[in-house]
Amino acid sequence: MIVLHARPSPGFREAVDTIFGPGVVVHVDEAAPLDDVAGEITALLHVLTPITPEFIASAPKLKLIQKLGVGVNTIALDAARDHGVAVCNMPGNNSQAVAEMALSLMMAVLRRTCFFDARTRAGEGWTADPSELDNVGEIGGRTVGLVGFGYSAQLLAPVLAALGAKVLYTARNRRDCPYEYRPFNDLIAEANIVSLHIPLTDETRASVDPFAMKKGAVLVNTARGELVDQARLVEALTAGHLRGAGLDVFAEEPLPRGNPLLGLPSVVLAPHIAWLTPETLVRSLTVARENCRRLAAGETLLHQVV
Repeated sequence: MIVLHARPSPGFREAVDTIFGPGVVVHVDEAAPLDDVAGEITALLHVLTPITPEFIASAPKLKLIQKLGVGVNTIALDAARDHGVAVCNMPGNNSQAVAEMALSLMMAVLRRTCFFDARTRAGEGWTADPSELDNVGEIGGRTVGLVGFGYSAQLLAPVLAALGAKVLYTARNRRDCPYEYRPFNDLIAEANIVSLHIPLTDETRASVDPFAMKKGAVLVNTARGELVDQARLVEALTAGHLRGAGLDVFAEEPLPRGNPLLGLPSVVLAPHIAWLTPETLVRSLTVARENCRRLAAGETLLHQVV
C-alpha cells in the first residue's frame, strides 16, 4: 500500500492519480493519524507531519519513506535505519519554486506590498500617512547574502545580480561562481538582505541571530523556522533593529493564533508553501513513482538518505 499523508488540494489529488494511476495511492489527511494503515503500508509519501519512531515501529511492512521535498528533519532517521526502512528525498525538485518565493518575499517586504494592499482595500488612497512611503526600498543597490548555496540559492543569485544587487554567499565550501564568498558571521553582519537556504541540523539550529544582522536589514526564511531564534526575531523587529522579514517557515507550524509575528506590519507571512506549486508536485510525484517502482523491483533508489 502506498499512502500520501497530506492535505492535498484538488489539483494535487488529480496529479497523484494521473502519475500513479487512479486509486493506487491512499490519501490520509495530515491531521489524522496513520494508525489505521500502519499494518499494511509499504511506502509513505511524506510532506511535513513528523514521522515518529513509534509509527515506524508499528508499520512492519513499511519499506520506504519518500519525502516530497528536501528536508528530512521531520523523519526519525535513526528509527528508520534500525527498522530497515529506506528514506529518500528530492534535492532540486522544488528549487525553482523556493527561489521565486524567496525573491517575492524580499520584494514584498521592501515594497511593503501587504501593508499598502490593506490600506488600498480600506479606501485610504495613496496612504493615510505619507511618511510610510519613506520605509520602502529596492533590491538594486543592496547587498544580498545567501546562507547556503544549493539549488535554490544558485537560481536566485543571478536574478538578484541582474536587478543590481551585490550577491554574497556562504557555504561549507567555496564555489566556482561570480559571487563573493563570506564566512557565515561576516555575511550575516554585512548583508542588507539575508536569505536562508540551509537544512536544519544540530549545527544550524538557532544559528542566525537577528541582532547580529546589520541594522535595517531584512531577513527572508524559506528554509526552516528553527534556524532563527523566533523570540529574538520578534524583539529585533519590534525594536526596529530589522527593517522587516519575509517568513514562509516557523518554529511551530501552523503558526498559532496570538503569535506576536502576526501583529507586526513589517513582516510578510506564508504558511510553508514556498515549495508548493503544481509544477513542483508533478516533478516530485514523478520521482516518487519511480522510487516506488524501484522498491518493488529491488533496484537502487533515487536520492536515498538512509
